[in-house]
Amino acid sequence: MTLPEVGAESDDGEGDVDYRFTLANERTFLAWIRTALGLLAGGVAVHTLVQPLRLAGFAGVIAGSCLVMALAVAIGAYRHWRRVNIVMRAGGSLPGTILVPVLSVGVALVAVLACVAVLLS
Repeated sequence: MTLPEVGAESDDGEGDVDYRFTLANERTFLAWIRTALGLLAGGVAVHTLVQPLRLAGFAGVIAGSCLVMALAVAIGAYRHWRRVNIVMRAGGSLPGTILVPVLSVGVALVAVLACVAVLLS
C-alpha cells in the first residue's frame, strides 16, 4: 500500500488537495472556534459574575452581544471552512470572509459598552 502523491488527481476527477493546505484550513477553522468559545465564556461570565447594580442593563446587553457574536462566529467559521474546502478541491481562488469585519465591529461595540458601564458605575 502506498500513499497517494501530493497533488495527484483522484478517481472522481477532483484533484486532491495538498494536505498542508487542508490542515491550514482546519487550523483557521479551529482558531475561529476558539474565538467563538472565548466570546461564549465572556458572555456567560458577564451574565453570571457582574453584580446587579443600577447599570444592570449594560451587563445584559454586553452578555447578549457576546453570545450572539459567539453564535455568528461559530456558524460563519463552519461556512467559511466548507467554502474554502470546496474551492481548494476545484482549484479556484480562495474566498474572502465577512467574519473579520463583523467580529471587529462587534468586539469594538462591546468594548465601548463595557467602558461606559465602568465609567458610570
